[in-house]
Amino acid sequence: VQLQASGGGLVQAGGSLRLSCVASGRTFHGYSTGWFRQTPGKDREFVAGIRWPGSTRYADSVKGRFTISRDNTKNTVYLQMDSLSPEDTAIYSCAASSSIIYSNLGVPSAWNYWGQGTQVTVSS
Repeated sequence: VQLQASGGGLVQAGGSLRLSCVASGRTFHGYSTGWFRQTPGKDREFVAGIRWPGSTRYADSVKGRFTISRDNTKNTVYLQMDSLSPEDTAIYSCAASSSIIYSNLGVPSAWNYWGQGTQVTVSS
């Protein structure tokens, strides 16, 4: 599975962005998908995930502000980010796995496939 993330950019605090991650190479059916973010000098941080077919999980820091969703007909997973703050500034990457369990959604090493990152910058 190849993953291509897009949608990052520069936004003011309080604003919104929607990230997209398109999967190609094989059917998206049966794959769990997730979003992580990373800033320089820090470990990759779990943001949100959907375990197939639809159980979602969010990091506490984004609950109520971010929403993960997917369109299986388009092989795409989305991350709607609202009420953004400068602390959300990071490179956001998408991930996929056909075998991950719910309790491991937040574990980077549990995911099999990764897309390249897209930069999100939130100005104060």
